[in-house]
Amino acid sequence: MSVMTKGDQTKEMILHQAAQVFNRRGFFGSAMSDIMDVTGLEKGGIYNHFTSKEDLALQAFDYAVDVLRQEIKNATADKKNAADRLIGLIGFYQRAAEGYPFPGGCPVMNTAIEADDTQPALCERAKAAMAEWHQFIRRIIQRGKEKGEIKAEVDGEMLASVFISVMEGAIMQSRLYGNLRPMNRAVEYLTGYLEREVRA
Repeated sequence: MSVMTKGDQTKEMILHQAAQVFNRRGFFGSAMSDIMDVTGLEKGGIYNHFTSKEDLALQAFDYAVDVLRQEIKNATADKKNAADRLIGLIGFYQRAAEGYPFPGGCPVMNTAIEADDTQPALCERAKAAMAEWHQFIRRIIQRGKEKGEIKAEVDGEMLASVFISVMEGAIMQSRLYGNLRPMNRAVEYLTGYLEREVRA
């Protein structure tokens, strides 16, 4: 097992803090002084590891997606049945609405909304992350169908799209209204739908 150097540890700390700042305030709403405040580093200390604010934002987004990827793995890894894996994934989104692992909602959705045409590199990163999640859900559904755990007539492409739309929308509404009622309703509805219409 490789040991992180002090420089690697500093860079990871910057990424961890910057990911949270960018997620709460967005790329354009975040100044380098904000990153300096949360890291306790001078601008030169940050630029020892990153060539620009854009470079930092891209690497911070990648860092955030890696964290989310691990959270998704943790939420589904111990579930043997495909339907239970999908329900475990609902739990991941529920925790995201509560501010875990990043305060401010889903980094992928936030980046996708803000970056749009103004930051094409960030936008492409968000598209790639969303495509990965779609594929992950479709794979769970397909394997579940093969094992007889998911009903044969379930459209994996459609379910993956609706699943993500419902959960991401619930995070957005919960943040907008400042309470978890939208997420709780989404969880109740989607869990019920999976049990009635998806589980074999």
